[in-house]
Amino acid sequence: VLSRYLDGIMIRTFEQKEVEDLAEYGSIPIINGLTDFCHPCQVLADLMTIREFKGRFEGLKMCYIGDGNNMANSLIVGGLKVGMEVSIACPKDYQPAAEVLEFAKGYKFSMTDVPLEAAKDADVLFTDVWTSMGEEAETEKRKIAFKGYQINDDIMAVAKADAMVQHCLPAHREEEITEKVFEAHANEIFEEAENRLHAQKAVMVKVMGPQE
Repeated sequence: VLSRYLDGIMIRTFEQKEVEDLAEYGSIPIINGLTDFCHPCQVLADLMTIREFKGRFEGLKMCYIGDGNNMANSLIVGGLKVGMEVSIACPKDYQPAAEVLEFAKGYKFSMTDVPLEAAKDADVLFTDVWTSMGEEAETEKRKIAFKGYQINDDIMAVAKADAMVQHCLPAHREEEITEKVFEAHANEIFEEAENRLHAQKAVMVKVMGPQE
């Protein structure tokens, strides 16, 4: 019925299977707006922002610090696909999905539980909240697990001098990122937020626009 009503569907949900079922049984484009597994539309905006500020992808190092969640999964795939080196720092019990780590084999990819190691010589630093939607019951447990997984002055000191910072928002200041670092890089972060609009327009044109 939805396929008869609409030209396309963007769905934000929890299980990846819900998106895949829509795509399998629907006859219109299905866009993954977010699942527990991945967040591809956000990462398209992130990559657009990196290209705006850095002018290229090749030769750049992307570092993600925090939970090996949907953002980590999509940043690994997106960053590697466009030719960036990708490093991840996350606690051992909160690593990215196994299939994503399998995909990363053969690319310039590294993973550690030491944030300072991952951030060394990074051109772009990413983080995300310690507790995502639907995980609120784990908040206190996660605060303990992610202590030290923060973008702060120490992290910025080992990254490149002109490193940029990205955050998909909303940010929990003084948890995954300090107030000082956030404000110093607010222009880049809010440009990233604006680019959600432009990147998603491009996706809609690609999947629902005139086909050449």
